[in-house]
Amino acid sequence: MLISELITAYKEEKDRLPTSMNDLLDYYQQKYITGEIDIAYYRETYYFLFKKGAVSAYEYTY
Repeated sequence: MLISELITAYKEEKDRLPTSMNDLLDYYQQKYITGEIDIAYYRETYYFLFKKGAVSAYEYTY
């Protein structure tokens, strides 16, 4: 998986570039939640972006 592929898909749907890796992660999490991508692709994408420093907006710290 290439980061450019993730960015291209994001840009095509949102009509703008992501501002961070976090934007990409949140985008792909939403696609998984709505059933647009399967768990295997989501996991691959999640771990790839996590390694690049992405932090999910859905992660809470107490």
